[in-house]
Amino acid sequence: MSLHAQDDPQLRAAQEERLRAVWKPPSGLFLRWTDTNNNRVGVWYTLTAFGFMLFAGVLALIMRTQLAVPDNDLVSANTFNQLFTLHGSMMMFLFAVPMFEAVSIILLPQLLGARDLPFPRLSAFGYWSFLIGGVFVGGSIFFNAAPDGGWFMYPPLTTRTDLSGLGADIWMLGLSFIEVSSVAAAVELIVGVLKCRPPGMRLNLMPLYAWYILVVAVMILFAFPPLIAGDLLFEMERLLNWPFFDAARGGDPLLWQHLFWIFGHPEVYIVFLPSIALFAMLIPTFAQRHLLGYPWIVLAAVGTAFLSFGLWVHHMFATGLPKISLAFFSAASEAVAIPTGVQIFAFIATLWAGKVKWSTPLLYASGSLAIFVIGGLTGVMVAVAPFDWQAHDTYFIVAHLHYVLIGGTLLPLFGGLYYYWPLITGKKLSDRMGRTAFWIMFVGVNLTFFPMHLSGLEGMPRRVFTYPEELGIGWLNLASTLGSYMFAAGVAVLVVDLALSPTRAKAPRNPWNAGTLEWLAHPDDEDWGIRSVPLIESRYPIWDQKDFVAKVDEGRFFLADAEEGRRETIITSVLDAKPVSVIRLGMPSVKPMLTAVALGSVFILTTYHLYLIAALGGVVTLACILWWLWDTAEIPEKPEKPIGHGMRLPLYISGPAAPGWWAMFITMMADATAFSGLVFGYYFYWTIHPDFGAGFDGPGSAGPLLALALSLASWAATLAAREVHRRGGVMAARALLVIGAAVSIASLFAGLRCLDGLDPEANVYPAIVWVLVVWTVAHAAVAAIMQLYTLARSIAGRMTPTHDADIRNITVYTHFFALTAIVTYLTIGLFPETGL
Repeated sequence: MSLHAQDDPQLRAAQEERLRAVWKPPSGLFLRWTDTNNNRVGVWYTLTAFGFMLFAGVLALIMRTQLAVPDNDLVSANTFNQLFTLHGSMMMFLFAVPMFEAVSIILLPQLLGARDLPFPRLSAFGYWSFLIGGVFVGGSIFFNAAPDGGWFMYPPLTTRTDLSGLGADIWMLGLSFIEVSSVAAAVELIVGVLKCRPPGMRLNLMPLYAWYILVVAVMILFAFPPLIAGDLLFEMERLLNWPFFDAARGGDPLLWQHLFWIFGHPEVYIVFLPSIALFAMLIPTFAQRHLLGYPWIVLAAVGTAFLSFGLWVHHMFATGLPKISLAFFSAASEAVAIPTGVQIFAFIATLWAGKVKWSTPLLYASGSLAIFVIGGLTGVMVAVAPFDWQAHDTYFIVAHLHYVLIGGTLLPLFGGLYYYWPLITGKKLSDRMGRTAFWIMFVGVNLTFFPMHLSGLEGMPRRVFTYPEELGIGWLNLASTLGSYMFAAGVAVLVVDLALSPTRAKAPRNPWNAGTLEWLAHPDDEDWGIRSVPLIESRYPIWDQKDFVAKVDEGRFFLADAEEGRRETIITSVLDAKPVSVIRLGMPSVKPMLTAVALGSVFILTTYHLYLIAALGGVVTLACILWWLWDTAEIPEKPEKPIGHGMRLPLYISGPAAPGWWAMFITMMADATAFSGLVFGYYFYWTIHPDFGAGFDGPGSAGPLLALALSLASWAATLAAREVHRRGGVMAARALLVIGAAVSIASLFAGLRCLDGLDPEANVYPAIVWVLVVWTVAHAAVAAIMQLYTLARSIAGRMTPTHDADIRNITVYTHFFALTAIVTYLTIGLFPETGL
């Protein structure tokens, strides 16, 4: 397709009609549930997360009403415990993280000039997992079965079934299911940012929002899996009586705190950095100039992420850790203020240097920064161990946490809502109602949480459902309660503004005169997204590139047609965004929803100890996954296609250039991080117990070494099959895959033999050995399934030496499987030595 061909209005109309036909949403209510367009899935995601936030807010109002006066009896102690546990859990797991993921899967395709992200069905799967898990956890309050151990669920109160009821299982298994959706979204976002940028958009030209989302998604890969590992140990203790946190049998409750806070403190920055990303988009718009200090902001975001993983112990200063540990983590907690300050001052400098147009979104940004800074200052205070010892578990910490989260997450999201609402709906929200809502919320949040600093210093403990009048802090609690209702009134004004939005006139295109790609969206809300994938030469192409919008609208750039009737976007190289291929995206499908329902049944049925039916759900889940995957990596009807300007790109690629390879690699990084949490547990016990393993006949060294040898043989067979297949040896490759599957299964049985004579209920040593081995043999089983699946693809003609994505991708898996086997079998075979 030549550039001049776009001068023909009839040709442009025909191209637009084909695009419209391909990208239109499915008709009918049920069919709309099968939609996989990231823009529409993102809207469902956002509305669901917003609904969970409102529900959790109502729970908070009930708590504040209970605490308004001393000795109140509005709710019982048990109900109050359920309220504050569910409030914290829903705000963190069902609002803060999912909301940023939801907003990102709406905005990123627009920001990157892509038709969609590379795995739209994965986004749909993540949404359905989130919805099912969220309803399961949140709905438990209506049956008096909500968790009541706090959103941190510290053992041993929560692991002992005689002290905690079904709520602990609902929390653990329900939120573990939700964590699956978070990791799925992280994979989609990372691959989208790295591989779906438009031609010319080098890493140093990416919008800062994309940079922040890339950093945060990578943080999820290293923060969430340790919690998943902790969840596994937690549930093994509750369901099977394995003593990971039982001190009487060698366990230690502090292991849970380590695994939880390795997740818990980075999560504060996981929910804060996307809000800063919204500032990075709207501040240049209202300053009407490029953002100052772009490289420094990127480095500061990366630095914040890096330092956030060195702060988790500052939640454990009161647990009796060595002084050297206290000093290190205290210093790290202070140091994280530096990159945060760099970002904030860059925004202030941009406003100072520009011609500021004050608006409702900018008002929210400014107010939220002021609130966040107050939370940051108290954060520096509690980072000092002696002060933390005094303030720990008081309402001072409640105040600090909420200043950080409301100033760093909630109000910025509301500002982003006012900024991006015209992009999503074509309608602007009311400036008058937006400003009214802001000032009510701004006063309300300070009236609610500032007195908590004082009540905390006066001795008001956290997590109590009432307090005596003699404490003399009734007036402070009453002020906090009045402030909470005031804040809720501000949110109600915002909700009314959203409800009235459909009645308003269409907003003009790009009403803020922004310079970034997302504002190419047209108010007519065409389903295909961007009209043609542009060539990028600037960070603000709408401002800097001549006639840019007109050229995009007229299809003068790339991929201006859907000639074959497929949803497509361009894949580019990671560093310099050179066009690599055209990827065909998944069409609307019921498969993601059915897979989420099947997987959800495994978690939910396990909660009620229906293990046999849960196992059946696991089989159905596996069948759904294989059914889903069977139609991916399809062999196209032609090797390449024109994308415009005389360029032709392949329709099929494999290996490190392909998004599927990256998805497998990123998923396995998350898997390896979860495994490292289990290994950390093993060596944690080894270091705190000088006699770790004493009195038990361990697995020895022969059995683990045999299992290791078989695991490495499986890896070698798969690697050899890939290389032989690449050279055209199809039959030899099939034989090697059969051998690989056979030795994978053999390694499974050899691994299980290592557990002979070890009673996991007796002591933490056999229990942690069981966990490591079961984790490894489960990976051996998955390796065998993958090898047989790839064999079936080859026999069915869906994999050839030219089209070999399947075997390349499973080879990535076997690399990590081999690494897991090496660590597991050497650990249990050599540390400690048998018989010590």
